[in-house]
Amino acid sequence: MRLFTFVFILLISSSLSAQYDYEPSDQFPFGRLNPDAPKETADFTLMIGKCNCKSETRKPDGTWNEAIDMTWTFKYIMNGMGVQDETLKSDGKHSGSIRQFNADSSRWYVHYYSSPFASNTLSAWEGNRKDDKIVLYREQKAPNGMDGSYRLTFYDMSETGYKWIGEWVDTEEKIVYPTWKISCVKESETNLDLKKIKTNIETFSKLLMDANYKALVDLYTDDAKIFPNNKEIISGKIGLSKYWTLPNNVKTLYHKVTPSEITIENNFAYDYGIYEGKTLTKEKKEVSWKGKYVIVWKKIDADWKIYLDIWNRIQD
Repeated sequence: MRLFTFVFILLISSSLSAQYDYEPSDQFPFGRLNPDAPKETADFTLMIGKCNCKSETRKPDGTWNEAIDMTWTFKYIMNGMGVQDETLKSDGKHSGSIRQFNADSSRWYVHYYSSPFASNTLSAWEGNRKDDKIVLYREQKAPNGMDGSYRLTFYDMSETGYKWIGEWVDTEEKIVYPTWKISCVKESETNLDLKKIKTNIETFSKLLMDANYKALVDLYTDDAKIFPNNKEIISGKIGLSKYWTLPNNVKTLYHKVTPSEITIENNFAYDYGIYEGKTLTKEKKEVSWKGKYVIVWKKIDADWKIYLDIWNRIQD
């Protein structure tokens, strides 16, 4: 009976887990396309991920505003059955959409929302892919009352990025008036990894100055080893915690790490450079120091952690 219960629970657990196999995760931060989704759900495949973009809007007088920076992130949601995107703009006006393909009507339906106001109904566009473009429409009259639509088009889509344009068009699409255009370049996985390592380097310094030693040690792998100047090799979280924890009356006032080079090879990376800092001793004396270091990083899921850490002082 116990064996039957164990097997039953295991089967139920596996079944529930399978329901979310295509959701965003540490291993797949932008989710994955569910093979059971309508095949058209793959129309946005080239947009999945994060892009750095330039956004330009048109002024009422017909001239264009200066381009602003924004990021545009697409990911699969609902266990890979739909697509969600989010824009974060440098002017503080953010927005997003939920995108679903309806197999019965053979059309995409896109529901839009934005940060300036919370609407009780979401604007909706519909359309589909035409050749190498994704084209979506919403009925909208021109300022002079002429019937037409606001047309959104993704084009020049590739592994490296894409372009987008918003235009008012008349019912026959003979009159076309662009009002918004965006050009995007995709962040490569290498660039994302590099950014994460640089962020962790800055975080290390901050945690050291904040005396948050537990969080600092969590930046290392479970099997990490450090090689302090004139000391034996120290390994494991307990040993690292004992080394980094300063007495209550000693404080790191300043700490900065300046990498000279960061090189990534698959799930390992190394960086070397200069570190510097200032300590307040128990005698209330400020002592400045500087040195050189080499770090070997290991990728754990979507994060980068310190695996080997060696440093030594540079004498003034």
